[in-house]
Amino acid sequence: MKRTAYILGMLLIAFSACKKDNYDGPTATLYGNIYDAGTKTLLEQDIIRGSVVEIKEHGWENVQPQWLIFKVDGAYENALLFENSYSVAPVRGNFIPVEPQDVRIAGRTQLDFSVTPYIRIVNPSITRAGNIVTATFTLQQQVTNNVRKIGLYAHSDFRVGEPLRLTAAEQDINAVTDPAHVYTLTIDLQAPNIRDILKPGKTYYFRIGALIDATESKPNYAKAVAFDL
Repeated sequence: MKRTAYILGMLLIAFSACKKDNYDGPTATLYGNIYDAGTKTLLEQDIIRGSVVEIKEHGWENVQPQWLIFKVDGAYENALLFENSYSVAPVRGNFIPVEPQDVRIAGRTQLDFSVTPYIRIVNPSITRAGNIVTATFTLQQQVTNNVRKIGLYAHSDFRVGEPLRLTAAEQDINAVTDPAHVYTLTIDLQAPNIRDILKPGKTYYFRIGALIDATESKPNYAKAVAFDL
């Protein structure tokens, strides 16, 4: 009898654990864009190891942050959040850090960010003449840190960037730049180490980037340009 009572008790505990909870599922959406405060244009991002939106839900102890990834054009969206108040900030980015802000997320909530990029790529031009792809541009720094490097990146994916490239032409700078200096980077499509990577008959995307020397900084970009090879 004692053994039977014990088994029945354990079964009741198991059934209780399997009961459906009464909590509503995530019904809220947070979306928006990150803008260059000076130009009012979207701030281009990396899809891999790029800037993220950090959100921390209120009302819990030792809450772990959630991370929302920016798209390449600077937009973001997450439709699986619980309705509540959150602290929200873009972090680990290609811009001067900003303070978190408290936001009530319910239904579809839009939250845009206005930031100052570390670097603006000014008058970018990417052209192709025969087998040579050439990028020219100037740099406008918004901080006094050194510019670590610049690059022209190529990939078959439109989300091309420093961490997502099939090939690249990079130049170490490690100095504060002259805003009047015109930089030139080239990729020779027929170079021995490139012609087997960027193949004829396909479309490839080329994008200019520049990286500041700052903690957790990410490259700043101009828009990608596509060429059919």
